[in-house]
Amino acid sequence: MRFMVLVPGNAESEAGVMPSTDVLGAMTEYNEQLLSAGVMLAGEGLHPTAKGARVRFSGDERTVIDGPFTEAKELVAGYWIWECSSREEALEWLKRAPFGGGVEVELRQIFEAEDFGEQLTPELREANERLREQTAGLG
Repeated sequence: MRFMVLVPGNAESEAGVMPSTDVLGAMTEYNEQLLSAGVMLAGEGLHPTAKGARVRFSGDERTVIDGPFTEAKELVAGYWIWECSSREEALEWLKRAPFGGGVEVELRQIFEAEDFGEQLTPELREANERLREQTAGLG
């Protein structure tokens, strides 16, 4: 089972404040534990929303909205993608993360092909597997 862990943004991350050496060291150690256990597939921090954009879709119309975005509590500052045997295992790993100060980190399971049932026809399944293999080769 794959999971995405969404790390929330805050006023500091939105202002572009870099984490301290101590915070970076603790996170590096945690990431090394995740990698050694075969859990971490990917993980990165994100630039502030001032450098980002959103696209609003309305019928055939596309509107680009440049950042920054005002609702900081709804923003993502970083993410991991993990491979775990269960939701419980992913939660156990997440509880070990070096966060404090009331931060709430979100854990979401990633859909797998079998989750889509018969709606994912054999042709669509093959096309999606091909795309996944191609994207895996890009890293």
